[in-house]
Amino acid sequence: MKILFVGYHNPNFISITEYCEKAIRQLGHECIVFDNRSFILPGRVREKLAFLQTWDLQQLNNRLLKLAARENPDLCIVTGGLRISVLTIEKLKQKGIVTVLWTSDPPQFSDQKNSFSIIQHNAPFYDYVFCGGTEAIELLGDLKLKHINFLPFACDQESHKPVEITKLDQKLYGNDIVFVGSLYENREKVLEQIADFDLGIWGPGWDRLRYDSPLKKSVKYAGNIKPALWLKIYAAAKLVIVPHYNDGKNICYQVSPKVYEALACKCAVLVDNQRDLFLNFENNKHLAVYKDEEDLRAQIKYLLANPDKAKSMADSGYEQVIEKHTYTQRIKQIIKSVYGEN
Repeated sequence: MKILFVGYHNPNFISITEYCEKAIRQLGHECIVFDNRSFILPGRVREKLAFLQTWDLQQLNNRLLKLAARENPDLCIVTGGLRISVLTIEKLKQKGIVTVLWTSDPPQFSDQKNSFSIIQHNAPFYDYVFCGGTEAIELLGDLKLKHINFLPFACDQESHKPVEITKLDQKLYGNDIVFVGSLYENREKVLEQIADFDLGIWGPGWDRLRYDSPLKKSVKYAGNIKPALWLKIYAAAKLVIVPHYNDGKNICYQVSPKVYEALACKCAVLVDNQRDLFLNFENNKHLAVYKDEEDLRAQIKYLLANPDKAKSMADSGYEQVIEKHTYTQRIKQIIKSVYGEN
């Protein structure tokens, strides 16, 4: 089968796009790649003049249609869905191409562009819709879509895995608890509550902490972390914490890719009470879910004092994601939903 995969290639890190493209090829299909942010004009120019943004979006959609006409794929999978127009979707369908939307980012209604309203407008025009979080399914419920399915993030077994580390690695990267990811206000507040533990923080934005923040001593590197490094960071840690991004304005139930990735590294994972977690994982078996600051501190103390329990949880979490939650399995699920094939 020939599959046209439309996603964003982030220049700073590997993402769901590259993992899905690889999964398509590993399943024996031909993968045609289209970057849905391959604009002609720089963003700073487009943001100043609305007509330039409209023009550049049209050019991007035209290039996608030309690629589809040249390659004649059987299936087109669009991730995100904010930049592909209804006209483009209809033209792809007219060519006999099955169209799939896979929503990825949490719904946003408080941003200037009211971005999820674009998804709500475009979703009915796709043949199939898959949602990375159940909040998107709820928000699209009034549209009465014929084919809508839950399809969360996953891990890439080749990229996310346990690694051996040296004594030097342990010295450089070893902390009882680690967080790898960007600074957001809610994450800062959570991590401040455990700043008295042996905590290591790695990721973009953490150099913006206020001067008297108790987290300053915990920040090891404030920048993008390449996979080869964060595999070592995870391997050297006793616990990995994943507080989900929450701006307090938009609903988000979906599980962060960090959860799947850390579990695939055979880590003991502490994660906040994110609703979609319980669709795929069992609390205290595959990972540990904390409800509030008091519960978080209690679970950290317990797991640090009981390393056998932490290891058992890490082993169970690893088995769960490798068996059920890889990107190869996600692509299989899309193909099975569309064609009834494994």
